[in-house]
Amino acid sequence: MVMGIVLGYAAIGAGAAGMVLLHLISELNPLRDMISDYVFTPHGWLLPASLSLLATGAAVHALRLARLERRGAMLVGGWAGCMLLVAGFPTDRPGLSLSMSGEIHRYAAFVAFVCMPLAGLLVARRTGSRAVRVLSLIAIGSLLLVLVPYGMGMVGLDPHIVPGGLTQRMTVVAQVGALLAMAFLAGASGASAPSASPVVPDGGGRRAGALAGAEPGPDRALAGV
Repeated sequence: MVMGIVLGYAAIGAGAAGMVLLHLISELNPLRDMISDYVFTPHGWLLPASLSLLATGAAVHALRLARLERRGAMLVGGWAGCMLLVAGFPTDRPGLSLSMSGEIHRYAAFVAFVCMPLAGLLVARRTGSRAVRVLSLIAIGSLLLVLVPYGMGMVGLDPHIVPGGLTQRMTVVAQVGALLAMAFLAGASGASAPSASPVVPDGGGRRAGALAGAEPGPDRALAGV
């Protein structure tokens, strides 16, 4: 149990650290360029590695979260699965037509971005956690902003008016924050669970002592009930 908790947090921490490092050593514009485009940089291998680590950590914590909110845990598990698809199927280079890999990447990312805030809202309703609720609402709001440039491009407007890279990063940060907050709640719930050891009712010791000091018999047994 303890090793699983450590593995979950370590995987998320390593994945987040890899993502931050990728931003620091690459020359893409975090306000305009999408996170998926980092795969085409010289250190692009860090992107699928980071996403896989985040997915691993989410899957571990989803198992623990199932004791607290089963539907939320299933959504977190779905987020983990979609992140693995995003890592395994890279996007297309800018300017190229959409390929099968790019299509899987795009729709898996969208499903993941929907799963995590929904899981957070379910957990927040169950536990009353304000932090999880706020982070989930931020994730939903930033996700709507991520979709705005696509809608603007469909109607012929300039999609670069909205900094799509910034809104996407806001979504990812809020979702990872919600994941960590839910993991903390799952750990606190497990730590406060009642012990499974049987409780001896009051007076049980005296009754056992009385029975030990007397010959067994139906009349004595009935008198002690």
